[in-house]
Amino acid sequence: MRSARVQFGGIVRQVSLVFVPEAGLGDYVMVHVGFAISRIDSSEAERTYKLLEEMGALEAELPPAE
Repeated sequence: MRSARVQFGGIVRQVSLVFVPEAGLGDYVMVHVGFAISRIDSSEAERTYKLLEEMGALEAELPPAE
């Protein structure tokens, strides 16, 4: 099974690429429960990150700011 290390807000996790075989180095992917589920462009990644931040949805996932 193909997998990759992804970085999100300073955290690095191993995820499966089984659903997104076209993903490559430097690509942005949407991840759900350890699986990359789609490839997205950088502007969509930035918009999604900002939205999650505004909703407070990142607090449980990211380490506390120092």
